[in-house]
Parts: sequence; structure tokens; C-alpha cells
Amino acid sequence: MRPINSFTTTMNPEVHGFAHSPYCIAVESALEALGVSFDRKEVSAADRSSVLRLTGGAYYEVPVLVHGGKVVFESGPESQDVGHYVDDAFGGGRLFPERLRGVHDLVIRYLENEVEGVTFRIYDPIFVASIQDVAERGMIVRHKERKFGRGCVEDWRKNRESLLRESARLLNPLEDMLSMKSYLFGDTPVFADFLLGGILGNLQFGDHQRLPADLPSLADFLPRLRNFRFSAA
Repeated sequence: MRPINSFTTTMNPEVHGFAHSPYCIAVESALEALGVSFDRKEVSAADRSSVLRLTGGAYYEVPVLVHGGKVVFESGPESQDVGHYVDDAFGGGRLFPERLRGVHDLVIRYLENEVEGVTFRIYDPIFVASIQDVAERGMIVRHKERKFGRGCVEDWRKNRESLLRESARLLNPLEDMLSMKSYLFGDTPVFADFLLGGILGNLQFGDHQRLPADLPSLADFLPRLRNFRFSAA
């Protein structure tokens, strides 16, 4: 978390990110559920310079949250700094309840490392193909290939059906949990629910993909989460 110049201080939080990012969707959905007005600032996937300037060169991923003279971003690959900031500033501990400490972290790690590690590969080739400018598209592909290997985007496109099957397998434990209750841990959502909602939102972004028919509880979960609003604290 870094201070920013006073002239950029905003009353409403600003979420800097991509509309299709599962992590941006998660943070924005949590803010909406908490009744917090925020401003969405779209970042170019091909040009992360605005994020680098905000973070003083320390970070180039999304989301980055700007609020009250602070810039908040993740300090590590398994941190939840942005989510915890939202909870501390607006949630009163409802996103990360103390009673779920430990097990909540395990579910978040499963969602981030296992589930999202497959699902993003399903939407990314669609996103890359939608970029009209050849230079911008090339920069996005270059970014992906530096991280995942040469030809990765094309491999994901070719292996779409096997990725869909693997994603369904990984989502099955969440389907089982949601078949017994409204949200992963009970009657109200916690941050893991918003993260799951972000992953499903990314998977289905632009209506290019539907959830498999054998995941009905997950299909019901997403609109329920989108419509959920916490009562005033």
C-alpha cells in the first residue's frame, strides 16, 4: 500500500483493471454488495503503464485500488491485500470473518491456484482474438508467452474442450458445497464467494461460454450473488 499525491485523492474508491478480470470482478462485486459507490478505471491489457505509475513501478497486475490517498495492490502471489482493504474500510469483517479463519484461506487458494489456473485459459484466446489492433494484440500475446511459453494462447484455443472438462471437474466441489447452502459457508457471502463469482464471470464473459449443465447450483449461485446486498452495518 502506497500513499499518492493529494490531487489524486478520491472519496469513492477507484478500481483500476480489466472488465473481464476475475479478480476485478470479485472486488467490484464485493463493493457493490457493500453498497459502496466506486469508479471503474479500465486499464489496457497491452499497456500497463498507468498501473506502473500508480504503484511507483512496484506492480503491473490488476486490480489496483485507489482510495483515501492510498494505492492498494497485492504484496504477494497469495495475498488478499485489496480484499482485506475493502473489508477493513467498508465491510466490518464480513468479507473475512474471524470464525472462518484458516478454512476460508484454503478455499481462496483452491479457487486462485486450481480453478482460475484453468478457467482463464478458456476465455483468454477469445479476448486476444477480439483485439483489432495488431500491435496491441501482439503485446498481449507476448505478455502471455513470456509467462506461459511460446504458442500458449493458440494451444489454449485448440484445447478448449479439454480445458472445459477440467474446469468442470475442479468446480464440482464448489457445486457440492452450494447444493447445500446459498453461499460457500452459509447464508451470506464472504470473499471466497465473490472470488468464485469473479472466476465464473470471467469464464462466461461476453456470453461466449455457458456453465456445464451438470453444475446447476453454480448456475443459480451467480445471479444470487450479483443481487446480494449486505444490510447496513
